[in-house]
Amino acid sequence: MSIDVLNEVGFPVEEIELTECARFVLDRMHVHPRAELCIRLVDEATMTVLHEKWMDLPGPTDVMSFPMDELSPGRPGEPSEEGVLGDIVLCPSVAERQAVEAGHAAVEELLLLTTHGILHLLGFDHAEPAEEREMFALQRTLLLTFLAQRGQPRS
Repeated sequence: MSIDVLNEVGFPVEEIELTECARFVLDRMHVHPRAELCIRLVDEATMTVLHEKWMDLPGPTDVMSFPMDELSPGRPGEPSEEGVLGDIVLCPSVAERQAVEAGHAAVEELLLLTTHGILHLLGFDHAEPAEEREMFALQRTLLLTFLAQRGQPRS
């Protein structure tokens, strides 16, 4: 599995940890082992441009997902098709503020947003209440399982 992390803002984050989280989520979602993913960390100005251009919403946001080959989750023994999953764009300064409000570390917020972004790339959404319940429950399970296996505190 090819996972690239491009830290364009120099935010102090363990890129290996983001990669390991992404790999864990992709494995659990039975994504093809040769799938490709890019995670970009950008500043608020860059995220504002992307948010306004693609979502027609003002200001920066925490995470945006840009699917490429529109891959879907696979099943045990039947991985998804091979291809380019897409890009996840994270804004660490927004994530850091959200982490303070939520009472956990910025790295935990970035791991949450990475998981969230991957689920969006796999076709999950939270526009409707039922979709939101499904996506957020899956997101929570994936993240807590990853953190438990890493021996980190749960948030």
